[in-house]
Amino acid sequence: MSVFTTVTADDLQPFLKRYAIGTLVDLKGIAAGVTNTNYFVTTTHGRYVLTLFETLRASELPYYVNLMAHLAQHGIAVAAPIANLDDAYIDTLNSRPTLLVTCVPGQVIDAPTPGQCAQVGEMLAQMHRSAAHYHGHMDNPRGLGWWRDTAESVYALMPPAEADFLRRELALQAEADFSTLPHGVVHADLFRDNVLMDGEQVGGFIDFYYACNDVLLYDVAITLNDWCVTADGDIDAERARALLKGYQGVRPLSDAEVAAWPLMLRGAAIRFWTSRLLDFHKPAAGEMTFAKDPGHFHRVLSRHVARRDFWV
Repeated sequence: MSVFTTVTADDLQPFLKRYAIGTLVDLKGIAAGVTNTNYFVTTTHGRYVLTLFETLRASELPYYVNLMAHLAQHGIAVAAPIANLDDAYIDTLNSRPTLLVTCVPGQVIDAPTPGQCAQVGEMLAQMHRSAAHYHGHMDNPRGLGWWRDTAESVYALMPPAEADFLRRELALQAEADFSTLPHGVVHADLFRDNVLMDGEQVGGFIDFYYACNDVLLYDVAITLNDWCVTADGDIDAERARALLKGYQGVRPLSDAEVAAWPLMLRGAAIRFWTSRLLDFHKPAAGEMTFAKDPGHFHRVLSRHVARRDFWV
């Protein structure tokens, strides 16, 4: 959600004529995240989010965009894509593939309550159930192979002890077999900044551009690692139990999933440790970008390695 490509009101006004959402009132860049350019667009009809895709090509977008439309049609709280007058969701602005979506209610919560964590867990499980009927398929482009390749590119830039720790953890993940666990569509990035909370309820899940087909438990682990984390990288047990209870109230975990859970939490931490290492040591150029602390997920992973209580 950073601004890599600048959009002005003069750029946007002719673009909006291709839609039936009114005329431009206000345009404001969103300074968070690290992948795409995002703006809040306010028109005479309401408020929307405009995304310009910096790395994905138009031909790569239908999986994500049609997924969002599918989930919205099935009652999941998501930002719904808006079609232009040619009945196409995907458009072009300033030489970038572009999407407009509804602006869902609520705000990002920095310090979630157990009750809010329970609601996120419940909505995530509902999303997994609803997406079981989605016909699109995309293998995870940031799975284990990507973790290993990314780690290789930054090992020389890391403290030797941390690099050795990451090598060992990646070796453990390579030995694991998650192939028999339930698979389906996963959000794969359901951090607090990708959920808007409307009080105690989920206003909407946003930013589906890492969504893919993978192990459903992996999605739960990614979500818990952010929603239930403490400042020192530990996990708040009350929030963790609430999130898992909310999730399992809709989709109970199997015995095999419970057995795989500790290692899955570690894998979810590795995914974001490696990506933050890459962003930190080899950042992309951007007008309003920032690199998040890679040490955070080193601490999360270290805590999981030492953990004995996994809340299930």
